[in-house]
Parts: sequence; structure tokens; C-alpha cells
Amino acid sequence: MRKLAVFDFDSTLMDGETIDFFADELGFKDKVVEITTRAMAGELDFYASLVERVSLLKGLPQSRVEEICSSLPMMNGAFEVVQGLKKQGYTVVCFSGGFRDATKSACEKLGIDADFSNFLHSQDGILTGAVGGEMMYSEAKGDMITRLQALLNIGRENTLVVGDGANDLSMFKHADTRVAFCAKPILREAATHCVDIKDLREILKIIKTKDLNND
Repeated sequence: MRKLAVFDFDSTLMDGETIDFFADELGFKDKVVEITTRAMAGELDFYASLVERVSLLKGLPQSRVEEICSSLPMMNGAFEVVQGLKKQGYTVVCFSGGFRDATKSACEKLGIDADFSNFLHSQDGILTGAVGGEMMYSEAKGDMITRLQALLNIGRENTLVVGDGANDLSMFKHADTRVAFCAKPILREAATHCVDIKDLREILKIIKTKDLNND
């Protein structure tokens, strides 16, 4: 039986927010953290908040972006949960409202099958403050997960989703197993399970319990 697991990246697979690490380089971290926190709580439109935050990154060298992304801290248990799910027949995918500079290398290290995220625009090796991609909108993850389910012929009953913020709500609508990981209240309300400690291995316990209940 084919199964699908979709993880958010920032504050889920990775312990922190990628854009906060970038903003710290330019002295805008506090402002970016405030906007991010409100967006993840569902208080701000995700697209508008993303565009505003990325605009503050104008002038950051692309080389520094790559250096930061190469050393982002993975969440405790990230490697183990990915490998554990794959052993149980899951295709494991990452959806991120963040940036492919971060998700590409991290997901390769974790053994994730595919990652979908946004692109920071640069010119002459310097960020311009512009961003583009399919994960920029509040409904983007929901739209993408239904396309993947159709492509892989996997139903919602065999789909697991894991996230922490409001922009994960749209993909939660299309999965029967929904894990809110150290999440904002708005996402906890839509979840079937909540993990409140920073250890992704807890998800393997949820899957094991679910499988036992189905036997």
C-alpha cells in the first residue's frame, strides 16, 4: 500500500526559521521574527508577509545565503523519522513556504524524496529582495498535496502531514493523519495529533499506534 508523508520545513524539519537566520545578518531579525510569528499564527496574509520579509533581505550576498543554509540546525529526530517512514513504505516530501536554498541540501541529507519551496531572486550575486515560487500563498500546500496524491494514486486515508503554522492548514484539509508539531493554536485545532516536544521521532509512535488500531 502506497503512503505519503508531507513535512513543513521551517520549525518542523529544521529547528528555526530560515529567514530569521538571513535577517540576523542584516540587523532586521527582530522585525522579521515579529512578522513571521504573526503570519504563522494566522494573523497576517502569508503571501503579503512573505513578500514584506524578503524585501528586507535586499543586499545580502548569495554566497552568505548558501553558507547559512549549509549549517541550518535540523530538528531532533529529523533523520530518524524520515528513514523510519520510508521503511514503512512512505514517500516523504517537504513543502516549504521558505526557500529552496535551504530545503534542497537539507532534504538531500535527510533522504527526502522531493522538496517544493520558493526561490530568492539575486542579481550579480546579491539578493534583490524579490521572491517567487509555488509555495508563496496560503492555499499553496493544499493545492500541491492534492496534485501529488493524484500523481501517486494515494488517498487522504494514507496521507500523513506534519507542520507548525497557519500556512500548513491547507494541506491538513487533505490528510486523515494530521500532526501539529510544537504548533500554533490555529493548527492544533485542525490536527488529529499534537506533539509538544522537539523530537520528530514522536511521529513514529503515532504511526505505530495508528497501524495497530487498523489491524
